[in-house]
Amino acid sequence: MDFFHTLAEAYKEGGWGMHPILACFLVAIAIIVDRTAKLWGAYSIDKHGFLEGLKGQLFAGNLDGAIAYVNGQKKTPLTAVVSAGLSQVAKGDAEVQASMDEASLREMPKVEARTGYLAMLGNVATLSGLLGTVSGLIACFAAVANAAPDKKAALLSAGIAEAMHCTAFGLGTGIIALVAFSVLQGRTQHVVEDVNETAVSVLNLVIANREKFTSKR
Repeated sequence: MDFFHTLAEAYKEGGWGMHPILACFLVAIAIIVDRTAKLWGAYSIDKHGFLEGLKGQLFAGNLDGAIAYVNGQKKTPLTAVVSAGLSQVAKGDAEVQASMDEASLREMPKVEARTGYLAMLGNVATLSGLLGTVSGLIACFAAVANAAPDKKAALLSAGIAEAMHCTAFGLGTGIIALVAFSVLQGRTQHVVEDVNETAVSVLNLVIANREKFTSKR
């Protein structure tokens, strides 16, 4: 409780510059939670296990079984792209590729959504902290100029301490946002690469086993 009380006091002392920093912090945390849940949860799938199960159906020439297998998996961008491709197998390899490309264009924005805002929020928070600090120092020196000589040192020290809170909070928020951006961007790239790699593997499997398919679709 002492920590939160100290934090609240520091926020109060930081002045108006703390408000945009807090807004950046709250939005950044919301994005981090959302993207973490999606990239490590909703959009995550065991690519190798998924492909092994799909290969068994395709090697056996069971297209209906392959489609049912994919549709029975967790709904992710990867399974959506593969499902779109398998649904066009009867029309030819070019149609399979085109359908997966179209599905990828539809699904990839979901994977990449909002992560880029973290870099902007980190920079805005840092700059807001610096602006609040400069504004606070200007007000501090203006107050000292009109103060009694015996009070100037105390007023200057207190004013500088208060102004530095903006810098500290701005830098803290900026560091959190930028580190999270780097981690989430790396995970996003990993998910995108998994989708692209799996799509190529599925297309190659379809081409190699086309003569085996016995689907009645």
